[in-house]
Order: sequence, then C-alpha cells, then structure tokens
Amino acid sequence: QVQLVESGGGLVQPGGSLRLSCAASGFTFSSYWMYWVRQAPGKGLEWVSKISTGGRRLYYADSVKGRFTISRDNAKNTAYLQMNNLKPEDTALYYCTRGHYSDYDQPSGQGAQVTVSS
Repeated sequence: QVQLVESGGGLVQPGGSLRLSCAASGFTFSSYWMYWVRQAPGKGLEWVSKISTGGRRLYYADSVKGRFTISRDNAKNTAYLQMNNLKPEDTALYYCTRGHYSDYDQPSGQGAQVTVSS
C-alpha cells in the first residue's frame, strides 16, 4: 500500500525557513519522480516542484524558483523540500506525491501545514 507521510510544517515569520520531509513506503521509491504540491485556503491544488528518479533533474514553479530546493534520498525513501525566504503567499497545506515526468498521483497523505505570518 502506497504511503506518503509529510512532516516539518509549522508557523514561521516572513523571510524564515522550513524544511519539509516526505517519508515514502509501499512502492519502489527510486522508480518514481517525486512532487511537492500545495493547496492554499480556498484555492485549488498548485504544483510546486518535482524531482527525477535519480535526483538530477529539478523543476520549480515560477512562484518558488530561487527560494525552494527539492531533493531526495533514495536510500532513505525520503524526499525533501527546503523552503527559504518564505512569504505569506506560501501559506498552504503542502503534500508530496509520486508520479512521472508529466503527471502525478492525487495526494493521499495528511499534508504538512505551512503558515507564514508575522
């Protein structure tokens, strides 16, 4: 059974940093691209970043480029999202999910709440 568990969210002031983790189980982690997506209050799901199976190809939404860094550790079946210089508009529930280059599964985890506020 596919399981993805996000952690590391919290309340942070504008300009602050957080690191999200995504622990995966129930599938061959190294065979899938991993995605981070988010959902702000009252809005739809927004793609944030994705990383290739080997971790060499990284892609970011324009809204987070230069501030967020995605990474993965295939030995630990874990993906990460380092978020720096956070802004109030980054406030959302963040999910990790698996996929391929051009598509991803609907998130099934509980997500990690990130709130950026002074």
